[in-house]
Amino acid sequence: MINGILNIRKEKGYTSHDVVARLRGITHQKKIGHTGTLDPDAEGVLPVCLGRATKVCDLLTERDKTYEAVLLLGVETDTQDITGTVLRTGSADVSEEEALDCIAGFVGDYDQIPPMYSALKVGGKKLCDLAREGKTVERKSRRVTIHNIRILSVELPRVRMEVSCSKGTYIRTLCHDIGQKLGTGGCMESLVRTRSGMFCIRDSVTLREVEAAVKAGTLGEMLIPLDRVFSGLKAGMAGEALAHCAYNGNPLPADRVEFWEEPPGPGEECRIYDGRGRFVGIYRHDAGEGKLRLKKMFFDPAQGQEDAGI
Repeated sequence: MINGILNIRKEKGYTSHDVVARLRGITHQKKIGHTGTLDPDAEGVLPVCLGRATKVCDLLTERDKTYEAVLLLGVETDTQDITGTVLRTGSADVSEEEALDCIAGFVGDYDQIPPMYSALKVGGKKLCDLAREGKTVERKSRRVTIHNIRILSVELPRVRMEVSCSKGTYIRTLCHDIGQKLGTGGCMESLVRTRSGMFCIRDSVTLREVEAAVKAGTLGEMLIPLDRVFSGLKAGMAGEALAHCAYNGNPLPADRVEFWEEPPGPGEECRIYDGRGRFVGIYRHDAGEGKLRLKKMFFDPAQGQEDAGI
């Protein structure tokens, strides 16, 4: 089984599920999952987890993201992007200063109402399916955080901007809301995700490049080990005497784990490896008991068999 993370650059025309389906065909492996939906017309970073790395799919989905988007003022659509049915057009009769002041006002926390054309479910049914049936339902607003908006260029009625935001933020809804506040209407004309957590577009690979690597037998050079997701945590080794305790998820005596630099402080999380350098899991330091307690297990008994050539 192939285990690891691929930093895929999704191209226009593919859904996130299409990318997973293509990779299953390319790698001849079923156990694959993506880490956050991108609309078909959007492109950019889409981390995809294979094998044991699927255990971090949910974690990666939670990470902050960065996008490059083009806001088009004076056009309002039912999907809040340029692909939708135009509901209203008008003059983008605002000055550059007014537009930029309005955009800057969205930095920080704000309550965003998810669009009808989204994969969110209400009553067990996807909003986008309801929208295609001509139905509109009430959606609860969600608190999102816009960490920063950097203006890249302004050629009204278009503004190209870089947006860093929390998970669950809809950039097309942000564009719609900016247009509403300006009174001109607005929609998203294009979108590129340039960063998802630790994964950046400059390091991403296309499906064609993955396919070529599989044929050449060099896919391993593209794979990112799942423990790299936790590279910011201190790391330690459970030696031979503790290895089986670690494999079974038992607490480990903190003073018997050999840390490569300094040990974790009270309540701090850390990475634990076995004596062969295999990643076991994430542990939390219970200083009161002097133990490291398992938070998330990543070691698979089958891993030991694979490594032993069984």
